[in-house]
Amino acid sequence: MSHAAPANYIWWLMSRSAGMVALLLVTASVLLGLAMAAKVIPPRRKKDAVRLHEHLALMGLAAISAHGLLLLGDTWLKPGLKGIAVPFAMGYRPLWTGLGILVGYLAAALSLSFYARKQIGVKLWRKMHRFTVVVYALGLVHALGSGTDAQIPAVRFAMLASVVPVLFLFALRMVRERGQKRARLAAQVAKKGESDELHTEDRRGGVYRAGGLRGSSPAGVPAR
Repeated sequence: MSHAAPANYIWWLMSRSAGMVALLLVTASVLLGLAMAAKVIPPRRKKDAVRLHEHLALMGLAAISAHGLLLLGDTWLKPGLKGIAVPFAMGYRPLWTGLGILVGYLAAALSLSFYARKQIGVKLWRKMHRFTVVVYALGLVHALGSGTDAQIPAVRFAMLASVVPVLFLFALRMVRERGQKRARLAAQVAKKGESDELHTEDRRGGVYRAGGLRGSSPAGVPAR
């Protein structure tokens, strides 16, 4: 039984390795981001967490780029620049590889948007940043659908197991965000009620003062 020489598919092996590293880094970045959004990270550690989150995202983007560029050296796949740059243009499993290319573009947009927060506005940037979960989800689907490593039971189990903490932290973030919105709404209602009450008292005081000028007086106070 003959075996193919590793040198014949070294580019494929390197690309697969970069892809696995990319998925690991993206997963770690998403988990850390969700943990910060869910207020799991202590406030004193927030700056360090933000810095680590940023570095993980950039390293993940670099690994995604390496994952695609290394395929250019594969003599069997021969994707060409179009195959690794245009979604669904590659002949090998076009649906799953196309999703991977979309993941790369979305990851690049979200990771690099960190440096354009002032230009696009922090509020818009935060809304965009929510799509990091989509990067993780599409990246996982891409790995399961196109990656040969996903056929290994242990690897597939590890990939699917990462969904549990992501879903947990995502649900926790949603619950706490709703709680914060309700608290803000209650505070606004209370503030408005206090403002209306003060306004009513001012109006009553104005009526009393006006009545005094006309020679009348509030009820129960004899006029002089």
